[in-house]
Amino acid sequence: MTTFTAITPMPTWGRQRPDRVFSRAGDVARWRRVLAGVMLPVMMATTIAAVIVPTQAAAQGLPTLGQSSAADLSPAMERKLGERVMREIRADPDYLSDLLLSDYINALGSKLVSATRKVGLDASQSFEFFVVRDPAINAFSLPGGFIGVNTGLIVTTRTESELASVVGHETGHVLQHHIARMIGQQAQNSWIALGGMLLGLLAGIGARSSDLGMGIAMGGQGLAIDRQLRFSRDAEREADRVGFQLLQAAGFDTYAMPTFFERLQRADAINEAGVPEYVRTHPLTTDRIADMLNRSRNAGYRQPEQSPEYAFARARSLVLQQKSASDFATIADAQRTAIRSQTASSVAGAWYAVALAEFKQRRWEPARDALEKSRAAFGGTGPGTPSLAVLASDIARMQGKPDEALRIATQARAAFPLSQAADMAYADALVASHRIPEATQFLKAQVERYRSEPVWWRALAGAWAADGKRARQHAALAEQYALQGQWMAAVSQLKLARDAGDADFYEMSTIDARLHEFQRRYREDKEDEKDFNKQFG
Repeated sequence: MTTFTAITPMPTWGRQRPDRVFSRAGDVARWRRVLAGVMLPVMMATTIAAVIVPTQAAAQGLPTLGQSSAADLSPAMERKLGERVMREIRADPDYLSDLLLSDYINALGSKLVSATRKVGLDASQSFEFFVVRDPAINAFSLPGGFIGVNTGLIVTTRTESELASVVGHETGHVLQHHIARMIGQQAQNSWIALGGMLLGLLAGIGARSSDLGMGIAMGGQGLAIDRQLRFSRDAEREADRVGFQLLQAAGFDTYAMPTFFERLQRADAINEAGVPEYVRTHPLTTDRIADMLNRSRNAGYRQPEQSPEYAFARARSLVLQQKSASDFATIADAQRTAIRSQTASSVAGAWYAVALAEFKQRRWEPARDALEKSRAAFGGTGPGTPSLAVLASDIARMQGKPDEALRIATQARAAFPLSQAADMAYADALVASHRIPEATQFLKAQVERYRSEPVWWRALAGAWAADGKRARQHAALAEQYALQGQWMAAVSQLKLARDAGDADFYEMSTIDARLHEFQRRYREDKEDEKDFNKQFG
């Protein structure tokens, strides 16, 4: 796990000490369970191969930086590993299933990934970007194209280009298959460390000196560690350069990368206790920043087009990373103060933060008033942006105005056809308007369209519950839990569906088939966990 986080660290869940990768001991055990079924066989295979044929392994070495290494970990294996990790992440309370933020960060990531064709990089694999509720300034990549962004990072950036520079850096890690190549490096390091210990043992026996043997053995381990650190530094520089290329090709401000990194580095120098997590997990050296600054000067400056959703995504992240009513009230007061003192970076964004904070406190009229001020500051007519339209629909629905909510959501779907958030607002408004058959038909289409997103199954379960269809409700909840890797919870829901008494023969057959499937998946996961614990204690 330590070497796994050296290049693309795992997420840091919740508030924690800045020098810790995991905030709770249970997190370590959880990540071990996740990685057991996939990482262990790969590690064992690569280590055994390196020990048995050391001459061949040493001759081949790591691939030159800039090339992929499917031989170390195939794209299919990378994806499988990433999907297993994501099942755990989606089950964590700090995973933000907020569709507006998901829409925004995936649109930003897709813009960067689309730029790969312009710079001659292969992006044939799929990507998924997601947001984690964590005020720490950090982002991280996982195997298989999964990239996570903390709310704290979104809030801290001052422009969309700054945010894109970090997302581009993480995309660079994925495009260059750094995790696959690191596993190959681990295999070589294992051989070096093992060879050092064997030489140390032989030297100690020959010289009748345990100190001599220990010194040689420690030297071998030190060399292995040094090789890993050098690989990590090279990977960070390579991710910088790939990220810079994507930033430029996608039309963002390339100066944003050195500017943002330099600001984080200054925070590191000024206050060690408050060092941003991104600085600790991605050491920002002067050489790296100078390299990016020099590339920016050579590229020249052009005025980037900033998405109108950026200010609202930033405001939404600020509010949603809070967890209590008092926190929401504090945020609302602080944003009103910033507006009065004219220190708000975006007046429309600040009023939106007030509206959302009031909405989270169930204060519908103040929320509606603040949203209207946000819309006025934003300008224009019609739905405005997905964030403005969806919150307006949600407020109307919670005020007991389902017809108004449905009208707004319908307009939002027409204006933003790729927005999952607008689709969900439409589904919620249909249910609130007691148009259940329409809602269930629409949601069934959505779960087919977004197969890996549990939130749609949860919404479908709610619609079935509103229609009194208990078997279908529990079957839908089972699918949600299965996507989160919670197999026993999924099994329990299917048993409730089977006992509900309102399923027909076809539905019962489907329930029984899924029940056997989830029970098998649960047994497989337990076996994976047992194998890992046997290997690593």
